[in-house]
Amino acid sequence: MALIVQKFGGTSVGSVERIKAVARRVARWKAKGHQLVVVPSAMSGETNRLIALAKEVQASPDARELDVVASTGEQVTVGLLSMALMDLGLKAKSYTGAQVRVLTDSAFTKARIVSIDEERLRADLAAGYIPVVAGFQGIDSAGNLTTLGRGGSDTSAVAVAAALKADECQIYTDVDGVYTTDPRIVPEARRLKTVSFEEMLEMASLGSKVLQIRSVEFAGKYKVRLRVLSSFEDEGEGTLITFEEDDKMEQAIISGIAFSRDEAKITVMGVPDRPGIAYAILGPIADANVDVDMIIQNASVEGITDFSFTVHRNDYQKAMDIARKVQSHIGAKAIVGDNRVCKVSMVGLGMRSHVGIASQMFRTLSEEGINIQMISTSEIKISVVVDEKYMELAVLVLHKAFSLDQAS
Repeated sequence: MALIVQKFGGTSVGSVERIKAVARRVARWKAKGHQLVVVPSAMSGETNRLIALAKEVQASPDARELDVVASTGEQVTVGLLSMALMDLGLKAKSYTGAQVRVLTDSAFTKARIVSIDEERLRADLAAGYIPVVAGFQGIDSAGNLTTLGRGGSDTSAVAVAAALKADECQIYTDVDGVYTTDPRIVPEARRLKTVSFEEMLEMASLGSKVLQIRSVEFAGKYKVRLRVLSSFEDEGEGTLITFEEDDKMEQAIISGIAFSRDEAKITVMGVPDRPGIAYAILGPIADANVDVDMIIQNASVEGITDFSFTVHRNDYQKAMDIARKVQSHIGAKAIVGDNRVCKVSMVGLGMRSHVGIASQMFRTLSEEGINIQMISTSEIKISVVVDEKYMELAVLVLHKAFSLDQAS
């Protein structure tokens, strides 16, 4: 008998019929003798609806009150799912994040979990109940309701699994696992049976939408075994995200290709190449809470250089405005922006022990006439920025060039 935390996304609980289907799935696991804790999201579209309501009342909603409104979506789901489980003859009990005491900091709309009091859940499990815990939400030390930000239900599930020292945390979504790349772009993409936490963390940070990056970080910190499964298939192994790096895993040079359309590039041209210039440019950007991703500083020519960086496309205009404000202060000749770029990345543990991966990637793109604008590397990742119109072609040719359509 195993202790399993199961998380179901918004699509999985998007209607009464789907909630009942989730209840039947949970019941089958319970019948096998497992102890279960279920963490559902709000019904699909519900959080957006609630936020839109708040904005109708207040153009820029107060963050504390917005959390009060947004957290109600999950409260509805846990109640309905508990009822559905009871209707199948099972003992179930719903909890909000505050009732379980998912303690967070006070950063409304993007709070981080500090601790979880698991004693109530353990008592329920011992009594044969299935606790159904609202994802996405918690409570701060002052008693205020908080939410964890978009995708926060994944983090809630992993945190509950860590607190209970569960044998596995299963993330049910609308896909049946982690693929070598998006099958909508490359039909030959394969589902991976296993992927390391390092690789999954890179993929999540680079645009893969299967798992929310904070949940992967949390799982890595507390060594929680994760498995991605489909809500719409009765059977299947999904993809196990694990810490073990066996011999078979090491044979895969590249595990997957991730991409992000939501990129924008800004170049500060003709700035003096002197100490502190990077901070003079990026300091005000950081102060405005804008995340900078890739950074390149060109070689200095007669003491003058160009400085390029990328930001999320949603932050493009804000970052451009800030760059223009500091232009005269730093003595830059011009500010140039492009919000029609994308990032394509290759991820794989095998990069540690194989040479020539970057050159093969660059050659493959060159043969297709795809110009590389920026490059970023780590021990297990190579990312390039290219024109947005070449994104799908780049993914297709790289997937083929590295034989990701062939099982290892």
